[in-house]
Amino acid sequence: MRQDKILNIPAIRRMPTYLHKLLKMRSEGRVSVSSTELAEYMHIELIVVRKDISLTGISGQRRVGYDVNELIRYIKNYLGWDESLSAALIGAGSLGTALLGYDDFEHYGFQIGQVFDTDPDKVGRKIYGRTVRHIDEMAEAFAEKQPEIAVICVSNNAAQRVADRVIELGVRYIWNFANVSLNVPPHVVVQREVIAGGLAMLAVKRKQEKNSAKQDLII
Repeated sequence: MRQDKILNIPAIRRMPTYLHKLLKMRSEGRVSVSSTELAEYMHIELIVVRKDISLTGISGQRRVGYDVNELIRYIKNYLGWDESLSAALIGAGSLGTALLGYDDFEHYGFQIGQVFDTDPDKVGRKIYGRTVRHIDEMAEAFAEKQPEIAVICVSNNAAQRVADRVIELGVRYIWNFANVSLNVPPHVVVQREVIAGGLAMLAVKRKQEKNSAKQDLII
């Protein structure tokens, strides 16, 4: 069975939220946290939190909970965030720029060190301390420093071409923000982010509540 078939994806997606809360607690001087407190913060069942945390391998203490620093360390280790993740961003538009300005990446060991675009108005500019280079310079830049991850923030039409190019240059991991499914070789891992997916969920919940309210009025 392939490894990605047995990953607990919902739990993995919850881990950064646990981590965010724990980092805030640490900054406030907290030294311990209970699973009950995390469940209340996340608005989820206690048993879910306990199962999630158990995936990291940490053991809590009865009536004490978890050591905050230790739990942070275990979560980072579970997610692979205890090691630096080097990345190249392709597409310095509004979304790409927003990612460059996202300060929390430093807590995750995620470092976008290279930025590329084709727009002459962007090439040569500095965005959050990174100089935007032309996409034609990727081969030279990757030869100097090979990124592990390529972050694709280009148009849907250009995404496959960009993916083909970064794969050709040796990148095996792609974080794809373009709203297309990329065709890649079996050895390449793609994480596709569909931003509209979250909006769709919110819109459906809103619709359900409005329909429910109408039914209540009819009754």
